[in-house]
Amino acid sequence: MLQGVCRVAFLIAAVTATATATGCSQTVTGTAQRSESGVPDAGRSYGYVDDRCGLLDNSSIQSTLAADEVTRPYSGAVCQYILSRGTGQQATTIDATFSWFDKGSLQRERDVAAARGAVVTDLVVERHKTFSARRDITGAACSATAAAGSGVLSWWVQYRGQTGGDPCADAEKLLSATLRSDM
Repeated sequence: MLQGVCRVAFLIAAVTATATATGCSQTVTGTAQRSESGVPDAGRSYGYVDDRCGLLDNSSIQSTLAADEVTRPYSGAVCQYILSRGTGQQATTIDATFSWFDKGSLQRERDVAAARGAVVTDLVVERHKTFSARRDITGAACSATAAAGSGVLSWWVQYRGQTGGDPCADAEKLLSATLRSDM
């Protein structure tokens, strides 16, 4: 008799579990998307501080771009750099510019880049929504711009007088180094 009760109890539990699993299962169509939780560092400042632009010092920028020399002719709301790689006929002059707009918008920057004829590509760099904007007018040039802190920050890189190469890779390296840096 006890075995019969156990079998009935087991059958009831099995039927209940099957009905529950079937009733709660559902197929969802579509493609997985990243959650849009906002900027990971909303309270962080990326401004010019302690002789550093975007939290990077000159030697960090030089090593990130594997440059032989670096000069920073201007620092402030926007920081400009002139770097050189190689010597003689193989020398490359690189112009790099850092900017941080503490009240900027990634969409506004994207719209401006597109309106100026840049090829815009969406990216994610160090968990930040980012885009690159390539525009070769006076040399191979690209910017990498991310939503960061309370606004947007951007690195623009140009290989002076050249049409080849990948300035977007260098702009993304600088952006990544900036987003990873600590004050």
